[in-house]
Amino acid sequence: MRAEVIGVGTEILLGQIANSNAQWISDRLARIGIDVLHHQAVGDNEERIADAFRLALSRAEVVVATGGLGPTQDDITRQAIARALGVPLVRHPEIEGFLREKFAGIGRRMPESNLIQADVPEGARYILPDRGTAPGLACPAGEGRMLYAVPGVPAEMREMMDGTILPELELVAGPAAIASRIVRCTGIAESAVAELLDDLFHGSTNPTLAYLASSGEVKVRITAKGASRAEADALIEPLAAEVARRLGDHVFTTADEELEQAVGRLLRATGRTVACAESLTGGGLATRLTAAPGASDYFLGSAVCYTAEAKAAVLGVRRETIEEHGPVSEACAREMAAGARRLFGADVAVALTGVAGPDPHGDAPPGQVWLALEAEGAGHARGFRAPGDRDQVRRWAEQAALDLLRRHLDGKLLPE
Repeated sequence: MRAEVIGVGTEILLGQIANSNAQWISDRLARIGIDVLHHQAVGDNEERIADAFRLALSRAEVVVATGGLGPTQDDITRQAIARALGVPLVRHPEIEGFLREKFAGIGRRMPESNLIQADVPEGARYILPDRGTAPGLACPAGEGRMLYAVPGVPAEMREMMDGTILPELELVAGPAAIASRIVRCTGIAESAVAELLDDLFHGSTNPTLAYLASSGEVKVRITAKGASRAEADALIEPLAAEVARRLGDHVFTTADEELEQAVGRLLRATGRTVACAESLTGGGLATRLTAAPGASDYFLGSAVCYTAEAKAAVLGVRRETIEEHGPVSEACAREMAAGARRLFGADVAVALTGVAGPDPHGDAPPGQVWLALEAEGAGHARGFRAPGDRDQVRRWAEQAALDLLRRHLDGKLLPE
């Protein structure tokens, strides 16, 4: 069964709110095996909303629309549904009674404008709310198609989806489920991932593969459809294992956890503590390492030393190192890591120095990053040029430092 989700409201198009309703609805539809093939967003214009409904009904058996069911002049979803289906609106006295009781129950006079919420497209069913005043609509659209309209307020939308619409659709669609698993890797380009998995991408229809790249990371999403969640998961398992095998040491999780969570898990498992020395990331690495619950088990602290003077005074970086090699250098990064380990008494320390941009720093160009790790009997460093703006460069730097720490803890360091 194919579905489409429509978000109604000019505020979505203006970027004033994120259409999180569409994400939530798509997730819940996937759980019962319904394929969401399209999303639409449309402003508060009756004809354009009606056109959106007509388009959606031309290519999906189920359409779920959110928003535009309130009592104000710009709440015109019910009128647009009537126009798209070619039917009149019918006033329902029982909804009017419900609305008056709702207002009386909270000791307020009901504005007459609320009565528009008692209008229902001919032939449709209404869904009375527990929260709010806006009834939802379930509108047969011919040839087995159904158009549902629910309020845009997330709590009210979820109430109707969970209480009425999803159970109804589950009965119609029959037993089915769509499941996904994310294999996450770092230190490898999206194009290289695609090259390694090319035959799997083209040779598999259920499950399917998809890629999503972000700064310093590539996610491989594996999605399958089965008669049940267990069956879909079973279809995913061998392909996920093969993806992880091919991507090797670049994979840091098959459980869709963040890289800092994977690092925290390794630190806790090995009983080791960590400290940081940060320049260009300004505490960002420490923020990520402390994001996971229980980080106090392994995280000791971070020294944010942005200037050359602070690097020398706090971390003990030698002035001759800075004068000879510069603050953005392998030598400086190594001494920063050694200083952080000494300062905090940590088992392992990682350090970051670089140029976030947009201007160069001496001879170091924007995006130049050096990172180093110091542990008992071990020291590692690497440099690279990160692409993008300041935020992207900082994210790349944090990701590389976490990956260096992960590889050290897991005994999978790349050759320098």
